[in-house]
Amino acid sequence: MQRSDLAAPARRELILGGQKSGKSRRGESLAAQWLAQSSAHRAVLLATALGGDEEMRERIARHRLDRAARVPRLETVEAPRELAEALRAHQAPHTLVLIDCLTVWLTQLLMPAGPDAGAEPDIADDADAQINALLLALGEARGPVVLVGNEIGLGVIPLGRDTRRFVDALGLLNQRVAASCERVTLMVAGLPLVIKEPAP
Repeated sequence: MQRSDLAAPARRELILGGQKSGKSRRGESLAAQWLAQSSAHRAVLLATALGGDEEMRERIARHRLDRAARVPRLETVEAPRELAEALRAHQAPHTLVLIDCLTVWLTQLLMPAGPDAGAEPDIADDADAQINALLLALGEARGPVVLVGNEIGLGVIPLGRDTRRFVDALGLLNQRVAASCERVTLMVAGLPLVIKEPAP
């Protein structure tokens, strides 16, 4: 769907897509458009990735440099786990908050590395609490919020139990976030397909 107002951020927008579909770029373009509207506007990226290995650390550093070149006024805040708290801390009427990405965040909640690994009941309960807190903070935010996540449920059913559980959990998270957003956009090959939009 091509519309003249697709560059303008909705009050709440969820952007879904596969790997390298253009979903992060769309989030950045919405932040850039918001910043261009007024010198009083701010934009804050809540980055959920953790540099758990050398390749990931290099990827994060590269993304930081690329973002700085594309959207110089976009501030970056690391928020790998306490996402609701970070959203509450940075939301404001004049601030657009960009969350990138929900999939990485959920991975760290459900499949943590280190001493918490394997404590399934506690991990599931904590993940539910964190998701509920995020949805509450999303509803209370006074400025625009753009959330980026992956759509990974379009392929074959995974063979492993843990992978199936994660795909199910991410699908449910996407549904709940989508229900809280005025606009939901699916990115395909760099092109936005709006599947939910604000009422006129």
